[in-house]
Amino acid sequence: MASFECDQAEGLRRMLAGPKPRIFTFLSATSVADKSAMLVNLSASLASGGSDVVLLDACTSTDGITRRMGADMQATLLDVARQQRALNQVVQAMPQGFGLASLTSGSVHAASRDADQLRRLSNAFGVLAAQSDVLVVDAELDQDDNFPIPGMASGDIVVQVAPAAASIKEAYSLIKRLNAQLGRRPFGILVTGADEREAHIVYQNMAQAASRYLAVQLQFIGSIPSDDHLTRAARLGRAVIDAFPMAGASVAFRLLAERFALSAHGARFGA
Repeated sequence: MASFECDQAEGLRRMLAGPKPRIFTFLSATSVADKSAMLVNLSASLASGGSDVVLLDACTSTDGITRRMGADMQATLLDVARQQRALNQVVQAMPQGFGLASLTSGSVHAASRDADQLRRLSNAFGVLAAQSDVLVVDAELDQDDNFPIPGMASGDIVVQVAPAAASIKEAYSLIKRLNAQLGRRPFGILVTGADEREAHIVYQNMAQAASRYLAVQLQFIGSIPSDDHLTRAARLGRAVIDAFPMAGASVAFRLLAERFALSAHGARFGA
C-alpha cells in the first residue's frame, strides 16, 4: 500500500534524524473509570505543554480507552498490518488536544500467531511512535503475561495504583508477572486518588516488597489527588486542566506532565 510505505519511510527518517520517540506503557490496578481519567488528563496535559501526543488503546477487553471515550475508530494498527488501511488514517484528533489510536478492534491473538503479520504490526507500532513526541499506551497483559507486541516494553512501563489494599495487591501482582517475563528492570509507580503523603507511603511499601522479594527497583512517578473536578470535566468532555485549571487535580497533572516531558527528552525513569 503506497500510502503506508510513505508513512513508514517518513517515520523511519524521523526515527533516525531526531530524538528517540518515548513510549509510556500503562498498566492499571485501579477502576476502569480511574484509569481512563488518568490517561485522558495526562495526555491532554502533555499536549498542552507542547508535545505531539498519541494515546494508543492496546486493550482487547471492553475496558480500553477508545470505548470509554466513545470514539468511533475508522482504522486500527492491525488494519495497517493487514495492508487494509494507511497509517495516516489511524490517528483521530480529540478535542482534548491529543491523538487517539487503536491497536485492534478485536482480538490480536490471531495476528500474533502469524509471524509475518505480527512483524508488520510491530513495525506499524514503531512508526506510529516515531511520528509523535510521546506515545501513551493503554495496555493489558494477555493470558501468558505478555504485551500484544514486544515494542510496548521498549520504553517506560508505569503501573497505576490506588491507596486501597486490593489495588496495591493487584499492582504488586502485575509487577511480579512483568518481572517474570521481562527480567529485572525498573517500573514506575503512579498513585491516583491519594494526597502526596499517602501516595509516598503506598509507594514506599511497594518498593520495599519489590526490592526484597523480587530484586526489582520501583520509581515513584507522582500522585494525583481524589478530586470531583475530574468527574465534572469528564462529563463536559474536557480535560480537567482546561475546564478547571485551578483544581488540585489540574495542578497535579501539570506537574506530572512536566516530569514525563523531561523524561521524554532524557533517560528512562530511574536510569
